[in-house]
Amino acid sequence: MNDVHERLRLLPELIEHQRVRTTPVKANDFAMPLASASAGSATAQRLTFDDGSSLFAKIAEDPRPGHLAAEANGLRWLGEACEAVVEVRYADDRLLVEPWIEPTGPTPEHARELGRQLAFMHRAGAERFGAPWRGHIGEAFMDNEPSGGTWAEWYAARRIAPYLGPSRDNGALDAADAAAVERLAARLPELAGPEEPPARTHGDLWWGNVLWGAERAWLIDPAAHGGHRETDLANLRLWGGTPLLAAIFDGYAEVGPPAAGWEERTGLHQLFPLLVHTTLYGRAFRDQLMGIVSHFTKLSY
Repeated sequence: MNDVHERLRLLPELIEHQRVRTTPVKANDFAMPLASASAGSATAQRLTFDDGSSLFAKIAEDPRPGHLAAEANGLRWLGEACEAVVEVRYADDRLLVEPWIEPTGPTPEHARELGRQLAFMHRAGAERFGAPWRGHIGEAFMDNEPSGGTWAEWYAARRIAPYLGPSRDNGALDAADAAAVERLAARLPELAGPEEPPARTHGDLWWGNVLWGAERAWLIDPAAHGGHRETDLANLRLWGGTPLLAAIFDGYAEVGPPAAGWEERTGLHQLFPLLVHTTLYGRAFRDQLMGIVSHFTKLSY
């Protein structure tokens, strides 16, 4: 079976009947970064064919309509504007297939080019804040519906408010914590900096969603939507930060530097991923979240 298109068309059947070798990709494997080891209820597999070629696949153990489709939609949409976005080879509710990329160490050249590509992607823009597809981020929901006319209004309504109830219910936040987050959300219009049109954003761009390959650095596992470009830049700093971050930012600035003061606003954009984590994992992420809330609460404008 040498025809690539025919092989991709038959992939679900080949996997089901064990005509292609599948090797689990574990979270601590060198073969792929942590974020690619799972996506919601999907498991990661390396697919190896008789000719020795490989593909990367996410296979849903309990398929949820739209979950893998949202990721595929996001990859295709981002890829229209960014050469660094991994290609979708096949997608349905059960299966998402991408090229297999052997990792290498990060290099300054690849980091700068990643920054440039990220800027091109953001500059391509979006019709509105949010997206026309139902969103997912890991096991959590992500509301991509419109709300308000500005990013600050949309972010408060769609990226902060929906996660406060679940975070209270699971004990991650108490009533006082949730009220403090709500007060900060109400101040977003004055804290968010210059108003910008919707950017085409990755939406979950922490270091685990950057795959360093031999040819370039690749963007994987998006929660893509029309958002604020500073969100992607802020998320690159999360969980210890992406390697060669200064080089990434230098490349980004070559194409279109962010608005003045963007680094001081980093915490505002990190509220969303931290609230996702308090929703999914409980109180372990409470202190990091509330530290950001406390920082901005003390600021006066």
